Amino acid sequence: MDAVRTKLSEIQKQYDEITAKLMEDDVVRNPALLTRLSKDQARLRQPVDAYRKLQELDDRISQAEELAKENDPELKEMAQMELEECEPAREELLVHIQHLLIPRDPDDDHDVIMEIRGGAGGDEGNIFAGDLYRMYTKYAETKGWKVQVMEASPSEAGGFSQIIFSVRGDEVYRELKYESGVHRVQRVPKTEAQGRIHTSTATVLCQPEAEESDIEIDPKDLTIETHRASGAGGQHINKTDSAVRIVHVPTGITVNCQEGRSQIENRETAMRLIRARVYEEYKRRKDEEEGRIRRAKIGTGDRSEKIRTYNYPQNRVTDHRISLTITQLDRIMEGRLEGVIEGLLAEEEKRRLEEAEV
Repeated sequence: MDAVRTKLSEIQKQYDEITAKLMEDDVVRNPALLTRLSKDQARLRQPVDAYRKLQELDDRISQAEELAKENDPELKEMAQMELEECEPAREELLVHIQHLLIPRDPDDDHDVIMEIRGGAGGDEGNIFAGDLYRMYTKYAETKGWKVQVMEASPSEAGGFSQIIFSVRGDEVYRELKYESGVHRVQRVPKTEAQGRIHTSTATVLCQPEAEESDIEIDPKDLTIETHRASGAGGQHINKTDSAVRIVHVPTGITVNCQEGRSQIENRETAMRLIRARVYEEYKRRKDEEEGRIRRAKIGTGDRSEKIRTYNYPQNRVTDHRISLTITQLDRIMEGRLEGVIEGLLAEEEKRRLEEAEV
């Protein structure tokens, strides 16, 4: 376990350096840097606390072993009692530390941009897309996260043919990254006179929201156009060139934003979307080049992968990737996603542990 202690010592040093930087005037005056360093400090706090507990237990065990060498029977008994308490505690702590030292996804503490589209099933697919959006906003409320709609195309029958929104808070990507994929719903549509169960789908895409420090995009690589917004949206929408379309030429990624009330607002939203999508694309290319097809990956990006079924007649939700079934669909649709997300996180940790041991 010397390697574990060496790694913890390095983390302790890194934590102390960040703590010192957070008190520097230049950092305090730079909100973006202050936020990033604060997140880094928070990420390291758990292993640092565990290291301090480990050092304390090491000291107690060392002192008890010295006492055990004494000739005094009473001191020997005290030493034995101390060892019987501390040695199992240290073993348990070392197991916990092993989990803490599993390599983290560097994007885990990022905010996210989510996109939900109605899929198969026509109007029912769009209605289900709206149900999923409501489910995620309810879950965000329970976590104290902030949701902001960036683009939305409401469906006449209800729900959305497409909705894009950001979610901001602590470790949002860590919890929501497994939501990307095809979500399938089985239920009787309101328009179904015969009471037959229909199957419809909606697709979800969850991407980490890249900050300017995460990726540098050359303005020369962007083509930016303004045009008049189309569709419903109020009196202003068709009278000014408020909509913004941005193309990232090297990747061909295009975004179009028109929900904001001004060109400035739409441009800012479009840049956030471009930054997130280009960041994800470059990360995907890098992973392919380096052959990083991780066995530990449950699934965080393939939009065609069927990941979950929501069965209303049986009040059941099944996540197909980890064979998890919960018969509390009504609670889950009200945002009580903890059981599903905790199951996914536990499976990911298990796979990462297995990978680390190979």
